[in-house]
Amino acid sequence: QVQLVESGGGLVQPGGSLRLSCTASGSIFSINAMGWYRQAPGKERELVATIQSGDSTSYADSVKGRFTISRDNAKNTVYLQMNSLKPEDTAVYYCNANLLYSGSLYYRYYWGQGTQVTVSS
Repeated sequence: QVQLVESGGGLVQPGGSLRLSCTASGSIFSINAMGWYRQAPGKERELVATIQSGDSTSYADSVKGRFTISRDNAKNTVYLQMNSLKPEDTAVYYCNANLLYSGSLYYRYYWGQGTQVTVSS
């Protein structure tokens, strides 16, 4: 069984910063790509940032220059540093990982339960 658990969400003022963490646990053999997605009420879930096993990164245009994704392979953890937060960043943020579970023969995607980020005065 694999679990992805996010933490670090909360309420912040516009212009503030927040750091999200996501740790994968369970019988994991290997993790390929990891990423962060977000979903606001009434909107589709959108990709925020991804980081590959070789540490290459990509970002949605809306967060470029403000957010930074990183990972610690020894801890099976991915981070999202969010700076200069805007009200439009308000959403539930979900962690995603493409990994190989002990009972599987191929990589598949797993999701965390989500953590709420609210940017408001």
